[in-house]
Amino acid sequence: MSETEKLQKVLARAGIGSRRQMEHWIRDGRIRVNGRIARLGERVAPQMQIIVDGRPLRRWSLSGLPRMLLYHKPVGVVTTRSDPAGRPTVFQHLPRIKKGRWIAVGRLDINTCGLLLFTTDGELANRLMHPSFRLVREYAVRVYGEVTAEMITRLQQGVELEDGRAAFDRIEVLCEAQAANGWYRVRLAEGRRREVRRLWESQGVRVSRLIRLRYGPVRRPPGLRQGQVRKLDPAEIARLYRAVDLDPARPERQACTRRMGEALKNG
Repeated sequence: MSETEKLQKVLARAGIGSRRQMEHWIRDGRIRVNGRIARLGERVAPQMQIIVDGRPLRRWSLSGLPRMLLYHKPVGVVTTRSDPAGRPTVFQHLPRIKKGRWIAVGRLDINTCGLLLFTTDGELANRLMHPSFRLVREYAVRVYGEVTAEMITRLQQGVELEDGRAAFDRIEVLCEAQAANGWYRVRLAEGRRREVRRLWESQGVRVSRLIRLRYGPVRRPPGLRQGQVRKLDPAEIARLYRAVDLDPARPERQACTRRMGEALKNG
């Protein structure tokens, strides 16, 4: 008997959307398997024909790694597929692919530059962004205004924002303030909207420049200039899979023993 996997995982890994989005599409009758409307939770094998909105899904496989890119996003570029205001988007700078589509792992706002990851695996993207995995994000920040030791202590202990309590895991002084501007390296393990900026603003200072240096195990290469793209090699891709409890050799199989144990312990 052919090996199978859940339909929504196949669709997510093909880069069509997240697994949750694919579950909605299946419920809405947008997916057909071997000529019939698909059922939520059904399993499919590689020889089966999958139709998405009337278009056949290219032949898929239960093995192999997806493609991944590291992009050095410049200021002034938005992290959306299209922009009503006509501003340039990150997707305009990526190489075209015949199979699937590029999915951004998180976002950087228009005034933030630095490391941005892309993958063709929707399930991987979803896990890399999920707060339960607490992947480290590291930034270089230029702060305008006086920063005191008490402020740094508060930012590491936690402050209340409009969407809940937040804190930096670490703050390191990179350059003492000159003309009211100082550089800091900060780390946090979640990616809420404009969280770095809002944390500093809670202390009455303003972020005048923000650069993402790291996402999980991947760091921005020092020689990668703004606007440039680099493919991740298989070892780097495998590290990302392992960081979110996925088997790098078989992306669709979740190595979830540790998280199941945590759930039982906390339940």
